[in-house]
Amino acid sequence: MAIQWKRRLAAGLVLAVLPLIMTAGSLHFHCEEARAAQVIKEEKGTYGCLTWPQNLNAVRSEVEIFKKIPKDLRADTPIANAIYRNTQVYTNSLMLDMRQWQAEKPLFYRVRAYDLDGHPIGPYSQPADVESALFKTERNAPIPHDSYGKGNGSVLLYPVYAYTGNPNAARYEIEVTSKYPENLHGFSPSVHRIYAAKTELTDLYDDAPRTGTYYWRVRGMDSTGKPVGEWSLPQEIKNPVKHWKVAVYGDSISHGGGHLSFGPADLAYSYESYLDFPSINLSQSGDTSEAMVMRFEKDVLPFSPEYLLILGGTNSLRAGVPAADVISDLKEIQRKCREHGITPILMTLPPINPENIQKAFHEPTYEGWKDSFDEVNAFIRGEVHIDTAAPFEEMEELPTWLALANFSASDCVCVVSMISRSFENHCSVPRPPPLTPL
Repeated sequence: MAIQWKRRLAAGLVLAVLPLIMTAGSLHFHCEEARAAQVIKEEKGTYGCLTWPQNLNAVRSEVEIFKKIPKDLRADTPIANAIYRNTQVYTNSLMLDMRQWQAEKPLFYRVRAYDLDGHPIGPYSQPADVESALFKTERNAPIPHDSYGKGNGSVLLYPVYAYTGNPNAARYEIEVTSKYPENLHGFSPSVHRIYAAKTELTDLYDDAPRTGTYYWRVRGMDSTGKPVGEWSLPQEIKNPVKHWKVAVYGDSISHGGGHLSFGPADLAYSYESYLDFPSINLSQSGDTSEAMVMRFEKDVLPFSPEYLLILGGTNSLRAGVPAADVISDLKEIQRKCREHGITPILMTLPPINPENIQKAFHEPTYEGWKDSFDEVNAFIRGEVHIDTAAPFEEMEELPTWLALANFSASDCVCVVSMISRSFENHCSVPRPPPLTPL
């Protein structure tokens, strides 16, 4: 199941905003640009992005900054006189306005990870020098996480725009353009805008499939919608429509991400990233088996895959959809595949954890989900399949220590091992060497 922390199963946490830039509004446009320039001038200063190693078990992190390392420093106790503390950091990076501490050098920082219940996961990290870990910039803008096209699992039909927010921003606007934006500064929309949306989060799941070459950027706003800083530099994404040997089709389990605060842009939680052969990710977080049937022609056929890895039905079953209906949907996807010369390979459904789902997403789970899962998996095991549920067979539900709502990074290794063995039998793809669990 699963989507990341603070996200809902249905795509569309926010509504698209598509403002039209018309001749009649040109005066307003130029006034806005002038105001943007003034804002940027007033805010211009030294900013820095602090980054630390990812903790793949963390839901959130606490960052504290202090002037001196106390003699009585304890690894399990906050520093009383820290000059900065942020307990709600959902990435492994934090952008800071360094002007407030220009006279304060050296500065030190440390980080502590927390679980879903707000309990620390281990001690604080060792104190480290802020200056040595800081990426400095004069641009007061969010910093995009650039992982697309950087390896296996990084090509998504349904992109997720992730970034580190800029100081004092409470909300963000994401803009997607068909061409490189003509206005790199300010906060006015590009004339090439094809999609925009606003969110309070530091990532946005696009609810539309994107192909070809396009660009995205993000800007900060305060709680009233006024601009904070300027646009980030545009990020180019290339997703050409071409033949792929292997395509992946499913919901958030295949879309990527895990442990609530990690999204598809965090490739450690993408099982596709561990494969040693390329694949195109056609999955969409929140999908039901019915939705997968409906979007097949639109989202699968243009890429002409030879093999389609299919993992779907979890969201349907946990909502109480009868197992027979999910099986019917999977059969229809198989039929569509064969009709177009595609080899369908079904994947069994790993268990879920209803308590964690309720806690994180405030979503109930159908009481009979286990029996429904067993019925669907029994059908899948009679077809050409990969038994991704096998490692969890002795478990009543997915343990929190393995994953909160999705595959953990170590689960991905298990899945990849099964995929590799399956493709050794069914496909002309070499089996990868054994992977070391994370």
